[in-house]
Parts: sequence; C-alpha cells; structure tokens
Amino acid sequence: MRYQQLATDRSQFRKARLVIELRHIEKTFRPGKETVTAVKDVSLAIGDGEIFGIIGFSGAGKSTLVRCINLLERPTSGEVIIDGTNLTKLSAKELRAARKRIGMIFQQFNLFSQRSVAANVRYPLEIEGTPKAEAARRVTELLRLVELEDKADAYPAQLSGGQKQRVAIARALASNPSIILCDEATSALDPLTTHSILELLRKLNQQLGVTIVVITHEMRVIEQICSKVAVMSDGQVVEHGSVRDVFLRPQSETARRLIHPTPQTGLSAAAPVNTLRLAFTGEESGAPVISDLTVQCNAMVSILSANTENIGGRPFGQMLIEMPDNKAAQRRICDYLDARGIVYERGDEGSGRMPSPVDEA
Repeated sequence: MRYQQLATDRSQFRKARLVIELRHIEKTFRPGKETVTAVKDVSLAIGDGEIFGIIGFSGAGKSTLVRCINLLERPTSGEVIIDGTNLTKLSAKELRAARKRIGMIFQQFNLFSQRSVAANVRYPLEIEGTPKAEAARRVTELLRLVELEDKADAYPAQLSGGQKQRVAIARALASNPSIILCDEATSALDPLTTHSILELLRKLNQQLGVTIVVITHEMRVIEQICSKVAVMSDGQVVEHGSVRDVFLRPQSETARRLIHPTPQTGLSAAAPVNTLRLAFTGEESGAPVISDLTVQCNAMVSILSANTENIGGRPFGQMLIEMPDNKAAQRRICDYLDARGIVYERGDEGSGRMPSPVDEA
C-alpha cells in the first residue's frame, strides 16, 4: 500500500495546521408554524489529526451538528471555521472548493447501485475532472488501502455491509480530504464488522493523518478509537473532554447513562441509594479489589453489574456494587477506595440513585 504517496499528496493540499472550530452554532427548523431548535449554542474545537467523537441518544442533535461542519445543513447562526476559513462566509463556488477537504461517510453507505465498486470510488474524481489515467491509478490505490482490490468490478448488491462501507470510505478519500465525517457509519453493521471498520478508520488516521469526526450513539465506538468526546443532549453539548476522563468521571446525566452497564447486565432502573459505581484503570482492572475490600472493611457487598472496556489500548473497568445499610461499613468502604485511589460515584449523589439507560426510553 502506498501510504507515503497518499500522505505526500495530502500534505501538498493542506499547507497549514488543520483545526475545526464551531463557534456558537445554532440550527433551527420550521416545519409548518412550529420552530424546532436542533442545535443550541454549540462551540467545539477539534485539532489536527484527532479522532473526535460526538455521542448522544436519538434526537440529541448530533447528526445535525456534524452536517453543519460541511454546511450540508447551514447553521441558523454561528460560525464554522475550517483551517482558519469561515465556511459560512464563502460564496457557493468557494464552498464547493472548500468541501473537497471534507469527506463524509453515512450510515446507509449511499452507493450507486448501477455502478461498479471502482466506478463508485471514481465518481468524485470524475466530478473534479481528474484525467482518466490518474483517476484509475487513484482508484486502484484506494481499493488497496481499504482491502477491496478484488472487488473492483463487483456491484454493491454483491457486497456485504462491511464491504459497502469500505467502498464508501474509499470514495470519501478520493479527493484527498483532510477531514472525514462519519455519521453513524457503523450503526447498520454487526459488532464484528463494526470493529473491523473502526480499526480501518484508526489505520487511516495513523497513516494519513486525516482528522476524523465520529457521530454515534454507542459508547463502545467512542471507546475503541476516539481520543476526545463531546456528549450531546437536547441539542446542547453537556460535557466534553478526553474519553478517559469522561469514562472515569462522567459529569452529566447523559454521559452516565451512556457509560453505565445496561439493564441486561444487572442494573435496574431504580438502584438503591447505597450503590457505588467503581471505575478501574490500568492494572486495577484485573486486581481482586472486591475480595480484598470485604476482608479489609469487614463488610459484604453485592455486585450488581460489571464490565471491562479497552480505551486507547488500556483496560478500563466499571462495576456497580450495593453496600450494606450500615453507615459505618459504608464509610469504611469509601475510605478503602480512597486509599486505593479508585474512582467511585455514590448512588445517593445528585439524583438520589444511579442513572440507567432505561430512563431514556
């Protein structure tokens, strides 16, 4: 694979450090007499080469926000700055040129059913007027990059969902963009295929330096490839930071609901107030904390749910436990966790119980 040539081509296009800046973005729709505000005063900055996640439940406004980045949806107010250029101030011609640096991948692939794989990937190059020989070379290189060289003459109907998304990724890269926007790009895929597509995106980020913005409602997607994340609810960014910090210390109700184990793993919609959510990092993820806790604190606890995730190549775990009703035992348990440096959150803090994803239903 000629990654070096791809990176060289791209460096000639991108002459300055790329940053995506969203400044006080608002987007309203007016279906009939009603006014709906989908995005409310959102400001974000995304650095060059980051894989940045935007997560939220359905209706949070995340897909509308990402479409504002390339002005597929023009913001009602606010500014979109790409590498120092305010897209909202450009003419139609200038905007078309600026969009070449922004590729987009959709949930439903959006391939042309009557075009072969190679012809689908070639389509943006045809629009740009790229000479046929150069376009053919570029298509071959891109299909090699996404590991679909042998499918050049196949048609979308002959491909699996994962293969279709790989074609869509190759097509998004055809114009040598500096940014890739992924709008729920893995939502239609099974878990194994999702993992492979996310690993492909990670490889592209590492090899080409392309900045990737990932829109999703699945925390496992964020955990697998993102370095930073913004959490959206009701059109607003309610929390943002590194994935590690948001995982360990979620500050918003929405983040807690996204991170906490699901009801299927044992968390009820009304966990008792004497519950603790423990968050483990690194070596602590595999340490026998609970067994040691029961001995050191002379207190029995009930494990309601537990899971382990890989974030940035390191194991992170979380566990929901129920403490005894005895206040002295609860104090001993919290003192023990403090001494061990284990991050925890009490169920009786804030809302009076641990939040659950079922509340969003």
